[in-house]
This record gives sequence, structure tokens and C-alpha cells, in this order.
Amino acid sequence: MEICGLVTEKNKPVPLKSISVELLVQDHVATVSSTLQYVNEEERPLEALFVFPLPADAAVCHFSAKIGEQEIVAEVQDRETARDRYDDAVSSGQQAFLLEESAESPDVFRLSVGCLSAGQNAAVTIIYVTELAVQDDHSLHFCLPAVLNPRYTPAGSAAGIVSEISSGAVPYTLTLSVHVSSPKPISKLESNCTLDPLVFLHSDHTQATVNLSPGHMFDKDVELFVYYQDTHQPSAVVEAGVTTAPPGSLMRDTVVMISLYPEFPEEVMSSLASRGEFVFVIDRSGSMGSMMHRGKEAQMRIESAKDTLLLLLKSLPMGCYFNIYGFGSDFESFFPQSVEYSQDTMDQALKRVKEMKADMGGTEILQPLKHIYSQPCYPDHPRQLFIFTDGEVGNTKEVLDLVKSHAHSHRCFSFGIGEGASAALITGMAREGSGHAQFITDTDRMQPKVMQSLRFALQPAVLNISVDWTLPDDVTVDTLSPPINVLFQGQRTLIYSQLKGESSGGSEGTVTVKYSLEDQPVTNQLHFCLKPTEETQLSIHRLAARTLIRSLEQEERSGAADVEGIRSRMVELSVQAGVSCVHTAFIAVNKDSRQTVKGPLLQRRVPTYDALMQADCDLLLKCSLAAYVSEPKKKFGFMTKIQNLFRRGSKKPVLCSMSAPTENQTRLHLKQAEAAPELQKDLLLQLVSLQKASGCWDLDSTLADVFGKTEDELTNQKPAQVDGSVWATLLALIWLYGCKIEQQVEWQFVAMKAASWIGSQKVGDLSQCVCEGNVLLGCQVTKETLGI
Repeated sequence: MEICGLVTEKNKPVPLKSISVELLVQDHVATVSSTLQYVNEEERPLEALFVFPLPADAAVCHFSAKIGEQEIVAEVQDRETARDRYDDAVSSGQQAFLLEESAESPDVFRLSVGCLSAGQNAAVTIIYVTELAVQDDHSLHFCLPAVLNPRYTPAGSAAGIVSEISSGAVPYTLTLSVHVSSPKPISKLESNCTLDPLVFLHSDHTQATVNLSPGHMFDKDVELFVYYQDTHQPSAVVEAGVTTAPPGSLMRDTVVMISLYPEFPEEVMSSLASRGEFVFVIDRSGSMGSMMHRGKEAQMRIESAKDTLLLLLKSLPMGCYFNIYGFGSDFESFFPQSVEYSQDTMDQALKRVKEMKADMGGTEILQPLKHIYSQPCYPDHPRQLFIFTDGEVGNTKEVLDLVKSHAHSHRCFSFGIGEGASAALITGMAREGSGHAQFITDTDRMQPKVMQSLRFALQPAVLNISVDWTLPDDVTVDTLSPPINVLFQGQRTLIYSQLKGESSGGSEGTVTVKYSLEDQPVTNQLHFCLKPTEETQLSIHRLAARTLIRSLEQEERSGAADVEGIRSRMVELSVQAGVSCVHTAFIAVNKDSRQTVKGPLLQRRVPTYDALMQADCDLLLKCSLAAYVSEPKKKFGFMTKIQNLFRRGSKKPVLCSMSAPTENQTRLHLKQAEAAPELQKDLLLQLVSLQKASGCWDLDSTLADVFGKTEDELTNQKPAQVDGSVWATLLALIWLYGCKIEQQVEWQFVAMKAASWIGSQKVGDLSQCVCEGNVLLGCQVTKETLGI
């Protein structure tokens, strides 16, 4: 693949010139308006194809094109009708624009721009709304992808040109303006890019604006992190409908979005420290022998699952129970029934894990689940089921019905591995089992996502969740979101509801959320004003419509009886709300433009953004150093790619200089890019594998190897006041916090066990020991950080 940007058949630059983005953040929701300016530098008409990613839960709600002084606003139509109109317009020489959602994935969109005259300028505006993800530090994360991957086919050419925009040499620029509004005060806003100073619009800090600093080249993802005060307080955003919409419709009535982000008492969070039955169910079908992704450092899926089981087994609390099942065409378990977690049972399990292979045939999950559910539960040890699979089954409904019938006795955490994993199966098991679903695709690492779910599993179960509304007599409520089956600390829940009827502007409503936590009733109440929030641009309505559409799509995929009726309802809701779905598309035709087209307008299927980025990463990692050094003109692009690779692997934004590196720096970065991930993974897993079930480490040569030291170096530096195991465990904690903090989500429970074990040894003040350990390992970690 030639990395030369989007070019014409004469190697002229891509017609995309600039991108202007306006971002409106309202509480937990973002409205994103992107305008793409481009020009046809060909001597004849062309058709441009843009394939680009959006957040998976985004709702595209506006699409327009401006040619000269004339603006054409697209309308949502049935997908096949829109495609026919587009083809008819282009073939007759009219300018036409078609925006449609990928049938394979709801987070990939394709924009077709047809029949642009030679030398003509055009501006395309796309607006979408999306919910912002909550991070571990309680910030809200927004990401604007760096590469939009335009593709086009010049009119009349014998073959289309399909080439890639290099992220290091994009020929267009980006401007970004951000407006943040929330009922909660705004604490700060951070980014991986340079921003102008944050400007607060009100003294209560509930509104603020900020701009991307001038001169930014769109050569990397733009990431924003928004921090609010009182994050865990419930909030409500009320939005008025459109008076011209049909009476009684979603778009006519008022819609409210309730945000729940519960924080449980610390004493409750620690109450399950030694309780629980953990059952791990691993797909061992033949397909688990496939690679996790196409990159150079890819593992086989079964090997990644084995590494994950090592982390899970080392992270379990003393006193709990556990078992491991493997399934394919048949199934087997490590123990006849769950056993108490101890050094002996952990060692037995780890020995069996090392022997696991992807050698059990097909994917038959129903029978092992029936066997697990037939086993009696242990009193005071809630059952937590972890299911890993990379396939799909033919009896999804039967599996989900089985999980649902046992929802009272367990929680189910499911993990879909790779592109072939059934979304209906993975999300369905978690939904019916009141757990949490995760998908591990492309270059995602399995371990962080699984350990996040373990954190959820160690939380006490929230039971008997109910949501009640108190509203004026003339107002009723229809809840649009699916019922809430589960609440976890650190996970936000949004509720969309439609308010019907008229009320005075100053009226107040109340929503009451009740649940039981550790047999204690908990009540959270939120009072909110029914007066709609100003300038919300119908974003809440459109997200509510998207929520309904996604529910209908799930019904359609599950094989519901009235498929045509469901599809018709989806199209009706999509058209009414102006929100795209898999069965509709945005279509705009400039009927005033008409010209003779010389030769056919050829089209080609365009790869998705994710596939292109993966191919780009593969190309980088496989390129030889000699080829790199021999082409100095490409240094900047290659170095930017390396920086992008490191940045995308990190949870936090990385501030990196984009100046061209020296040759020695380039050699170093290339070597690190290829070697570091494997070495880092091995050292962390090696340390974890050495930990005892109780949480301690032995002071020996294998531990010293992890630190790059000799056993004598560790022993000679041991303070007299502590024994070998305490010193070894203290060094392990210092190394984790000092050298592997970026992977803390993976070893957090390993560290908690270690700190708890040290605390049980009654060794007194360890401040001096920590200082000596820091000197030995070259770290700077405080005793408070270690939790001892």
C-alpha cells in the first residue's frame, strides 16, 4: 500500500482542505458538528467516498452540503429509496450526497459525494450526538479521530484510486471550539493537544468555552477530558420538543435524561473481601487458536485467555471459592465442584491452565451452563460467572432464557473475543445475568477489560432496583430506556423518559431510585425543574430516539416474529427524529446542477477505518530500519505513527512533541515499538506468577530477575527489622507502583492482597524500608501510595 495521502490519478493532493468542528458538551452528552471543506482539483467530475468512524452509540442527526452559496440539507429516507435516488441523480449529472450507516457495524459511516464539477468547492456538514464515556478518574472522555480516510474515484477512469492518508502528512487542518454546560460546576478540562485558556461564562462555573490553539495539524486524535464537581450526584437535563411534530410523538413531547452515577459507602465496598464463588468458563473451541489481531505482537486467543486466568487466579481473595470450566463440543471442569481458594488449589489450577489448548471442537455453551447452575451455591458466597467466547451459537435464546432463570442466584460477566463473537449472546448473557459485557477486538488487550469486570464482581450486588416518578397531575411519563437490572460503582447509568402533557414552566418533578445494598435499603432522590434547558438543540431527543432504535434493532436480530413491523417502526422513528439507523440513509440532491458525465462513475468498496489503521500499524511494525533510514523524507510521518501507537496504548493523554526526530532517536523508538510491549507483558506476568495465594512473595532469584537484580543484591539491602518475605513483598509493591502504574487496572487486586498481607505481619513503621526499596529499584513511591 502506498502511503501518499488521498491523491488523484495524476498524483495531485487530496481535495480535502480543512475540517472545522464545534463541540457542545451538555452534562454527559456531546453534540459534534464537523464541516469538511474540499475542492475538486480534477479536470473532470469526480465522485468522492469518505469512510469514517463515529462512536458506537452516536446518533447522526444532520447532514448538509454547501456548493458555492447554495446549501442542500439532506433528509432521512428508507435506505433503498435513498440509494436509488442517489444513483439516479449521479447518472443524470446532478450533484448528490448520500450518508449511510454500515450494515456490518453501527460505528462506521460512508459518505458518497457524487458528480462534483472540475474546480468546484464544497462544504459538507455532519452533526451527531453521543454519550461521553466515564473514565476511572471520573472524567468524561471525548475523542475526535485523526484520520477520516477519504476515498474517491475520478469520473471516467478505468480504475479507482484507493490510497491512504498518512497521519504524519495530512494536507488539511483542524479548528475546534468547545462549549461545556452542566448543572454541576466544571472543575477543569484537559487534552492531549494544546488548548487556549479555559474561559468560564458564569461565576458558578457551570458553563465554559475553550478552543484548540491555532496552527494545529490534524495529525493525531484529539482527546478531551471534562471534569465536573460532585460527579456522583444525580442530575437531570430537560429538553422541550418541536411544536411542529405530530401530537403525542417523541419529538413533540418533552424528554428528560436522568444521570445516575452511584457511590457506595467504603465499608460496604470492602465487605466482600473474602466472599464469593468465582466460576470461569473458557471457550476452547478450535477458533480460539486464531490470533487476537493481525499485528506483529499478536497472541493466540487461547494464550491471551490463559494469561488472563493467571491474573484472575492471583487476584482472588483468600477464603472465596472458585472453579474453571473449558468448553467446546463438550466440556470439562478443573474440580468436580468449586473449591476453597488456597495455595494448594491455586497451584493445581495454574498447572491445568498451562495445559489448556484450543482443542475441544465447536461452541456448545448450553450444557456447561446447565451443569454449573445444577451445582448448589455456597451460603454467603455469591456466585460470579465469567464467560469467555469468540463465537456464536445457534441457540442464543435458549442460553439467555437459562441465564435469566438463574438470575436470582448469580451474576454473569461475559467477554466477546474477536469479530466473530455474537453481540446478541454476549450482551444478552450480561443483561439477563445482571452483570457486565465486554468486547475484546482488534488490538484490545483482554486483561484490563477482564480485571475491570472483576472489580465490578467484587462489589456487592445491587438488588430490587426501582425507578419512580413524582410529577404534576397533568404530566405522565413513558420510560424509553430498558429497565435497570444492575448498578456498579464507577459505572454511569442514563435513563431517557418522555414526559406527556402540559405543565407550568416552574413545576418540579422528582425521580426516586430505590435499591437494596447488603440487605440495606437505599433511596436516592432527585428533584428537578420541568422547565426545559435552553439551547439543547434536541440532542436529548435524538439520543432517546437512538436508544429506542437500538432496542428495536436488538429485537430484530433476536428473530422476533414481526420483523417487518419492527423494521417499519424503526424507519418511522428514524425519519421522524432525523436520526440514522441501519435501514435509513441521509440523501441530498442538487436538482439545479446538471451536466454531461463523460464515462461511468466507478465505485469501489472501501475498507473501514479500523481495518485501515490496523494495516497502517502492521506496516509500521514490519518496516525494516534500513528502508526507514534510506527514505529520510518519510521520517516525520513514521515518527508520528510511532507516537500514535504509543498514545493509543495508553489510557491517559500523552503530550508529545511533533518535531522531526534525529536518526538515533528514530532507531531507539523503532526498537522500543517492536520490543517493549512483549518485554513489559512478560515481566508483569512473571511477577504476578510468583505471588503466593496469601498475597506475599518469596525472596529468591526469580523475583530478583524481574527487577533486573541478583538475589544477593536484594538480600544485602534487606533491612534488619523485616524478614525475607516482607522485604520481597514490599519490593514487589514498589516495583508495581513505580514501574507499571500505567497497567494498574491489571494488578490492582494483586497489590491489595500484598498490602493486606504486610499489614497482617505487624512489622511496625516501614517508612525507612520503603526509602531503601526506592533506592534499590530506582523508584520514587511513598508508603501512603503503597497502602501500607
